[in-house]
Formats: sequence, C-alpha cells, structure tokens
Amino acid sequence: MYDIAFSVLGCLRAGTRVDVAWLVDSERLDGAEPGAALALTAGGGRVGSVLGGAFDDRLADVAPQRSVPRLVTLTVGVTEALVAGLPTDARARFVVTPAQALPTEFWDRVRDRRPAGLVLDLPVDGEPLVRFVDPDDAQAGLPAGGSSTQASGDRVVTVLRPVPALLLVGGGPVVAALQPAAALLGWQPRVFGNGGEAAAVIAGLSPLDKVVVVGHDPEVAGPALVGALASSVGYVGLVGGRRAVAACVDWLGYRGVTDLSALHAPAGLDIGAGPPAEVALAVLAEAVAVAAGKDLSPAVPAARAATP
Repeated sequence: MYDIAFSVLGCLRAGTRVDVAWLVDSERLDGAEPGAALALTAGGGRVGSVLGGAFDDRLADVAPQRSVPRLVTLTVGVTEALVAGLPTDARARFVVTPAQALPTEFWDRVRDRRPAGLVLDLPVDGEPLVRFVDPDDAQAGLPAGGSSTQASGDRVVTVLRPVPALLLVGGGPVVAALQPAAALLGWQPRVFGNGGEAAAVIAGLSPLDKVVVVGHDPEVAGPALVGALASSVGYVGLVGGRRAVAACVDWLGYRGVTDLSALHAPAGLDIGAGPPAEVALAVLAEAVAVAAGKDLSPAVPAARAATP
C-alpha cells in the first residue's frame, strides 16, 4: 500500500477515480506479500501488484463495477494456471474499493509512511462501514508485528506498518553484498542502475528509509544524490574512494548543491573494511547508527580536501 500511495493521492487530488485492491486470504497460493496493493485507474493505469500480478487483469475488470468497498473472490482459471504456473481452482479473496471510500486520515498516514489501520465491515447485504484505526494505539486491539490482513465473517482488519527501504544506486559486488545484508535487517532493498530513474522513487521516501549510491561516475550517481539530499531520507551514503567521492562532490557543487551535511562519504563506519561484504557491513552499521541518532560526522570535507 505504501508503494501506491503517491499515485493514489495524485488521482484523488485530480478528481480521477482510482480503485484499490489488496489480498485478504487465499487457498493453494504462495507469494503473498503483506501490505501489497494494486491501484487501478479508469484509463487502464496500474500501479503496484498483488500475488505477482496473476489476478491483476481480472481485478481491473471488476474494480469499476461498484462504488463501495466489497469482498471479491477470484478462482484461478485454466488460462491463468498455464500462463502464471498456478494451480487450477486455487482461490484468492480481495478487498476491492474506490480509494475515495477510505478515510482521508488513512491516506495521509500511508503517504507519510506511518503505521495505519483499517477496520472494514463488508456485509453482503447492507451498507459497508470503513473506519481508520491507529495501530500504535494500545486500545485498538490490532495484531502486533508487521503488516497483515485478517478476516472474520464480514469484518476485515488490515494493519500496515512500513518496512525501511534501502534504495541502492549502482552495481557491482558491493551492491550485491548490500542486498542480502539489508534483508537480514528486515529492510527492503531496491536496486537502480541509473540515478535519474532512482530520483523519482527517492522523492517518495521518508526518514525511515536509506539511500546508498555506489559508483564512480558522477553522471550516474549525481542525480540520485541531488534527489536524496533534497528529500527527507534518513540516511544518504556514497560508497567510493576519496577521488571518486571528491568528483561527485564537485559535480554537485557545479549544480548548486552545496549543503552536504546529510551526506556520508565515503559511506560506512571506519572498521578497516576491505572485501565487499565488509564494506556492506560498515555501510549498514553507519545507517543504523544514524537512525539511532548517533552523532557521526560525514567525511565529505576530508574527501574534498583530498582532491589533487
């Protein structure tokens, strides 16, 4: 749901209908990602996905048929079984609703990547009732832990809790080492080979999230750094030797980006790291320390001074 929030809010502000679907439960199907959702516009636009996209086409067909939230049950047909490799007659149940039917407070919380909850009473006959619930409220009685959706009778309870995103820009062995290491921390790593593509995603990140740029080409790294330093991202790191870091700093300076107080470069705690796995450990340790409020001085001034 967090991945589609900005697109949904853009449609709502424009007065364009947008429908949202998310998984409630399923039978004989694996791969459900808690909190995943699909946004569908009347013009055929789609953002996000559920169950690997196996039901996206059929959800797009049923979404505009009603103007109120409801439960929709879909069964895997022969064609879907062949194309997606799913078992025939497997079943999935979804909440399908116009985004406008969900409380404004809910979308505000999701946009800001904060915990959010919904309680939906969806009787077959009668008016649906949807209310926002704060998962951090001890009196709410919602499930603890991460994101989840639970159903009992006509009532569906959905709890969303954001997972820190680690956006990686670049490639090579350090990026390859950072991905599994970040997953061990419960973070969601995403890799972009191009800084320009990454910048669009960075704009939607929050203080919970981290951006690490790995690369020696300022034309690749620079746009991502510009976006990250202008955003509310909680940690911005640049991995590279002092010459590479200095080149990126100069690239930023030529473009008017002079406040580098949020940039950690070269990224990573000074633990004498050598191999890529050790560099990944040093970078993630620094990101954790910054998130915990530890006072770590970025090394950018030293990198600039090292320019020959």
